[in-house]
Amino acid sequence: MFTFLLWCLLFVLCWPLAIAALVIYPLVWLILLPFRLLGFAVHGILLAVWTLVTLPFRVLAKVI
Repeated sequence: MFTFLLWCLLFVLCWPLAIAALVIYPLVWLILLPFRLLGFAVHGILLAVWTLVTLPFRVLAKVI
């Protein structure tokens, strides 16, 4: 809601910039989408590696 109000204020103050922002925002989102997906993949891989590294310690903690 706050973002919409800011956009309305920008539209009142400088409508060409507001229209440009309305057009450019989806394009920037599409350009950044692969990086977000890559971030999810890297996070998942690092979590799996961390789980494998700490597995022996967790098993020993349950035995003791």
